[in-house]
Amino acid sequence: MEKFRQPILSTHQECIPAHKMPDYLPATAHQPIGQSVNSQVQVQIFRHRTTLQNLTIPAVAEPLLVLVVSGAAIVEERVGEEDWISNAVTTDDFFLTMSPVPYEMRWQTASDGGFEVIHVYLSQGLLDLAARDVFAGHGGTMRLREASGERDDEISRLMRSLYHEMTSSEQASSLYLQGVAQALAVHLVRGYGDSIDSSTRMNALPAYKLHRAIAAMHAGLDSAFNLGRLSSEASMSISHFSRMFRKATGRSPSQYFIHMRMEVARQLLLESDLSILNVALNVGYASPSHFAQVFRRHTGVTPREYRHRS
Repeated sequence: MEKFRQPILSTHQECIPAHKMPDYLPATAHQPIGQSVNSQVQVQIFRHRTTLQNLTIPAVAEPLLVLVVSGAAIVEERVGEEDWISNAVTTDDFFLTMSPVPYEMRWQTASDGGFEVIHVYLSQGLLDLAARDVFAGHGGTMRLREASGERDDEISRLMRSLYHEMTSSEQASSLYLQGVAQALAVHLVRGYGDSIDSSTRMNALPAYKLHRAIAAMHAGLDSAFNLGRLSSEASMSISHFSRMFRKATGRSPSQYFIHMRMEVARQLLLESDLSILNVALNVGYASPSHFAQVFRRHTGVTPREYRHRS
């Protein structure tokens, strides 16, 4: 059997067109389900199987949005010779990246059935159009902040609409895909927009260091926030790391950490039978009253009200 060889990335051209992404995923690691390409939105659907081969994933020119449609896996990634970062992903987790550099990945699925994902690439022109619609008078290039393993009901709904159109019709409607993509672009601009222009963003935290910091936060949600450890792992001073992290995400490291805690708490309240005390302990709060206070500040309701309303 011929061994899969990944295409070689030119050192002078790190980004590839989005429609070329399937070329970098070997048949032993994925099964392509469908692909649609047009000027505003590109959609790719894959069913991934376990692969221990290190895959070099190139950066793409367009923002990449990935939703786990079904299944679960342990995904590892790294940039260059950095340590591997391990993340557990499951249904409705989403990832948003505008990473300008290639990175390596490998993954192990939770079952023989693998896990299924949908990739959505929105054109820069569509994002800029959405920004002009949402923010009257907005000019320049719209940028989006990075998101890793987060949950968003609207993103899940819209991306599942794209998935359904791609998989339930012999010929997906280009008009339908573009309409959903426009709604998705508006939602991303409203919720994940970064007002920093591209020239300023060049001085923000590099994507691979941001991913490492977010992964470390996620792994330590039940522990005390440790800014010194995060900045040390990024090889930066605390003040420089904090400033660059805010530029990259729009939030300070501590604000981002609390946001991640609240997202996990919301998920546990909706999808588990854990008591509110145990939910609080799972996201690092020994005091239920303190947890309730922080939760209410972020959601407008108490944990108990949130569980009963949903």
